[in-house]
Amino acid sequence: MRVDALRRAVRSSRAYGKAVLPLPLGRLPEFLVIGGQRCGTTSLYRYLAAHPSVRPATGKELQFFSLHHGRGERWYRAHFPVRPQSIHSFEASPYYLFDPAVPARAAAMLPASRFIALIRDPAERAYSHYLHSVAYGVEKLPFAEALDAEPARLASGDHAARRQFSYQARGRYAEQLTRWFDAAGRDRVLVVRTEELTSRYAGILAFLGLPPQEAPTEVHTRRASGAPPLDDALRARLDAAFADDQHALDGLLADSR
Repeated sequence: MRVDALRRAVRSSRAYGKAVLPLPLGRLPEFLVIGGQRCGTTSLYRYLAAHPSVRPATGKELQFFSLHHGRGERWYRAHFPVRPQSIHSFEASPYYLFDPAVPARAAAMLPASRFIALIRDPAERAYSHYLHSVAYGVEKLPFAEALDAEPARLASGDHAARRQFSYQARGRYAEQLTRWFDAAGRDRVLVVRTEELTSRYAGILAFLGLPPQEAPTEVHTRRASGAPPLDDALRARLDAAFADDQHALDGLLADSR
């Protein structure tokens, strides 16, 4: 985590330097990967970053529309390469799907850009998120107790708590996607299930206006090793908690086809 924080600080400082100097800046991104967290965004980022018609931003998660919006458009553009029209650029910040302030901001600044959302079985996503927080040393509670503590932890609205402990909240995809559909329009938001990422890769490229490329097969993730599988009782608890949103999601995605 300390290495990641240092890398982000260096990247931000360089962007500030470019933003304040009369240097050419890259144009705004043609697309964003907006989440969700623990749903395959790292793999998709790597796939797209390796495409010959793509040059990515200076790093995967810029968090401009969520955590750093106050730094301004020039700071954001300083993270993107100066490039010909034939080359696209992007970033991938999984918090964008969850933060309610992001859709309107992104739609306003990027009126022609496209957005990709990945969604995964919400119970599996919640457990993976929990293991991720444990691995980073920010979660000390057993999973069941962490689920119990989630509402109080998120009540403050603090970004750190919302990013680290939103195990169930982030799995309520219907309400999150509705905000994006309302702000950006359904035709600019592509929703892909994590399990279908490879099989739908050609469609993702077509949606982004990129030339075809062979679908990659590698999986890129910061996965906790040696963790036990999700407990059956907790799985049933989570399935019940997500049932209403999953039903709403089915209707939402059926309507968006």
